[in-house]
Amino acid sequence: MLSLSNVYIQYGNRILLDSVNFILKPGERVGLVGRNGAGKSTLLKIIAKEMTPQEGEVVVPSHFTLGYLHQDMLMPKGKTVIDETMSAFAEIIALEQELIHIGEELAARDDYESESYNKLIEQMGDVTEHLHHLGGATSQVDAEKVLGGLGFAASDMDRMTDEFSGGWQMRIELAKMLLRRPDLLLLDEPTNHLDIESILWLEDWLFNYPGMVIVISHDRRFLDNVTNRTAEIVLGKIYDYKASYTRYVELSTERREQMSAAYENQQRVITEKERTISRFMAKASKTKMAQSMQKQLDKMDRIEIDDTDTSIMRIRFPDAPRSGEVVAKAEHLSKKYGQIKVLDHVDFEILRGERVAFVGQNGQGKTTLAKILTGAETASSGKVTLGHNVSIGYYAQNQAENLDPKLTLLQTMEQNSPEEMRTKLRSILGAFLFSGEDVDKKVVALSGGERARLALACMLLRPFNLLLLDEPTNHLDMLSKDVLKQALAEYNGTLLVVSHDREFLSELTSRTIEFRDGHLYEHLGDVNYFLEKRRLDNMRDVEKRTKTSGGQKSTDNGVPVLGSEEKKQLERAVQKAEKRIAELESEVKQYEHKMADPEFYNRPDSNDHLKKYTTLKNTLATEYADWEKAVERLA
Repeated sequence: MLSLSNVYIQYGNRILLDSVNFILKPGERVGLVGRNGAGKSTLLKIIAKEMTPQEGEVVVPSHFTLGYLHQDMLMPKGKTVIDETMSAFAEIIALEQELIHIGEELAARDDYESESYNKLIEQMGDVTEHLHHLGGATSQVDAEKVLGGLGFAASDMDRMTDEFSGGWQMRIELAKMLLRRPDLLLLDEPTNHLDIESILWLEDWLFNYPGMVIVISHDRRFLDNVTNRTAEIVLGKIYDYKASYTRYVELSTERREQMSAAYENQQRVITEKERTISRFMAKASKTKMAQSMQKQLDKMDRIEIDDTDTSIMRIRFPDAPRSGEVVAKAEHLSKKYGQIKVLDHVDFEILRGERVAFVGQNGQGKTTLAKILTGAETASSGKVTLGHNVSIGYYAQNQAENLDPKLTLLQTMEQNSPEEMRTKLRSILGAFLFSGEDVDKKVVALSGGERARLALACMLLRPFNLLLLDEPTNHLDMLSKDVLKQALAEYNGTLLVVSHDREFLSELTSRTIEFRDGHLYEHLGDVNYFLEKRRLDNMRDVEKRTKTSGGQKSTDNGVPVLGSEEKKQLERAVQKAEKRIAELESEVKQYEHKMADPEFYNRPDSNDHLKKYTTLKNTLATEYADWEKAVERLA
């Protein structure tokens, strides 16, 4: 068990942690939540003994092991990926070396009956047993398995760590941490550098992890799938809930409503008592009674309403100027970096008003295609065409880091503003929670979340009819992400989003493009539909493999038997497929209704509608096929 007692941290006039107490028990997986700057990362540093509180203490058991993944780690250099990852097994490697030395010494000796020879034999047995306990025989396999789960290909194992970006190097550090299997894992935004595939793998790994976990994340779905307890830091205090994130939100709202009702009721009682005391004090005969009532009032336990930080951004994107029907089009597009082909003769088209999500593993070309569409990069071959009157608002993945650190917030806005918007800059900054003297702060003094807000504020200075956002939710807290999502839902232009945040993408887009092995795969639906489709595909792959290997149980007539978990997954897949089929059939009917009009084929956009209709029909046929296979499997 780990405990924090009366921990106090203050910076200047700001109290970050106000005598907080916190206990962590075996098996608990805690989601640490709160606004940016609330003190979440500070609390992890205190637990990791990287920071000493001004008051209070941290008590950990003896021989307690801890792994701490944070954003400012020194990245590994000068080794291959597998060698660096295998350094997690330092104790195993030392024992293996000891075993080699013992073997060499035994081979060189012939005093088989001596006491020292027998001691060497005993020592070899002890070392072998200890190695077996630590899993030494499977350490390389385990390392490759974890690296694979985090997105590394088999061909990456012998590449130097220096060849990889900071995000991929962070994955190596995470792999080492997971392989050490410490008593406590402290993870500060572990999903920031992961794609959806790797996040899903990490969720499964952490869910089955026997140790304790404290994770800071702004990914709602990740917290729901991993944690069984939520601790919220609000204005220096910790509020603890024995629930995952979604349930915590409900409980937190209920608690505040109950506290507010109780407070208002008590205030009415107090007001009435004070009124009575004032009347009695005016009469000599009732003075003693008034004094007695006053003493009772003084002893009353007063209900205090917790302070809450409810400040949120206010975003509304300017109305989009009308563009042509085809907003952007890529034809036979290829992109190579040296010998590595990222995009291989891909075709892509986005029409006016469409809302598209780019998903897929990191390094598969999502950001590359986004940059090519904006003109920030050139294709190796192929053609990109922007439609009539298209103006692009581009939020790059490192947009916040590219702000000039020497400028103030106001100067940054002025640098990006057209002349007619100059008078509105302070009010726009205010809408992004920068008020008063904040506008004169230097960018260098801002936190990651504040820089992200400032970069978004710059996008509101001009009207765009194509918003292209690459990982816009990085560094934004939960409330800020909700506000941004709502603003994008109300935006009346064309939207293209690159993101690994499933909750953010959910119901925001209606078309999902998966990037895989240099090619694009289209899914007519949001990220939830894509993930369910991918899960069903994976299950079919597993079924094929198990049939081939003969490893699956079967009934007497040779029909494979479903496990309970596989059955549940298939039942959910069937339900979602049926819902999706109904939606697609409705869309198909709408197009067929339009096509029944004799004037339809005289309209200039009839060809585009026919293309959409054909795509819908093909998607519907695929859905039916998947549904039938799932139903047959269940039967």
